[in-house]
Amino acid sequence: MKPPAHSVSAAAPLSAPDAAFAQSALGQMLMHVLATGSASHRQIADHLLRYPMRVTALGIEELADSCQVSTATISRFARDIGQKNYSAMRGAMAETLQALLQPVDKLRHTIERRARATSPVTESLEYAAANIAATAGALSLPEMQAVVRRLTRAKVVYVMGFGLSANLAGMLVQHLQPFCPHVVEVVGIGGSEVAAGHLVNLTSHDVLVVISFPRYTLDCIGLASFARDRGARIVALTDSPASPLAELADHTLYAQSTHPVLPSSASTALAMIEALAVALMVSNKDNVEKAARLSDVIAAYLYGGEHGVQGPRKTAVRQHKAVKKSSPYKNQG
Repeated sequence: MKPPAHSVSAAAPLSAPDAAFAQSALGQMLMHVLATGSASHRQIADHLLRYPMRVTALGIEELADSCQVSTATISRFARDIGQKNYSAMRGAMAETLQALLQPVDKLRHTIERRARATSPVTESLEYAAANIAATAGALSLPEMQAVVRRLTRAKVVYVMGFGLSANLAGMLVQHLQPFCPHVVEVVGIGGSEVAAGHLVNLTSHDVLVVISFPRYTLDCIGLASFARDRGARIVALTDSPASPLAELADHTLYAQSTHPVLPSSASTALAMIEALAVALMVSNKDNVEKAARLSDVIAAYLYGGEHGVQGPRKTAVRQHKAVKKSSPYKNQG
């Protein structure tokens, strides 16, 4: 459940990274409840995982209201996860978060001090910067590398996103096409029916990359479940371990998406797509050579190329060198 708009700017994007909290012992316990608990307990676990920093400032009545359960249910939940009462659970969350706050704590206090003087435009940009910083701090490089291996070995890579996430899917497709044998943009302009038609051909040799952020679409979840049942490997790009995609995916990349006004922000997701593209580009010698050749090929189509202007060609040469410099294969061949 999304917290009230008036309270979001105080905590959500500038707290410890959601993904990092989920990796703690307490976070793992909450993930277990989210997967196996009763409906009311799943609702509470979902809220605690999404807004861990905010919860440490809430009384039991406020949390009960946010989760749409009774205070007695909150108390029972606390006992069921091994805490004496709600206060003890809140204290355990605060203690866990304290160790995770260091990377973004200074930024949080800086923005809070300036909150009254900050325009909505500036605040939006600051949220984007904070989301990216928190995501970078919680990034699992082994998980990123595992995703790259999946994409490299896939017979077909399908990429799916609905709504605003469809635009992100299109960006990812463009980045993947030079390095993957066959890439399919599942949704395109056709919506759910076209997406379902593409996914009918899925096999266990394929990978489906699913992109979804609040507000999650039912079609996205349903089609991801269908793809998993077909034996395809699922890679999710989403906002939190509490996302419904997290339990469906073989691999998950998290991009914090909290925004003071919009349902979610796409800036960090785009940054993660670019990071994945770079990781794929430099993952093996063949891809490095492909990237270098691509820089050469597009030089002729850049502004000034047909008039003999050297600027675009020089830009392509710089890109060629940058790709090779970033690659562990730069000294081979």
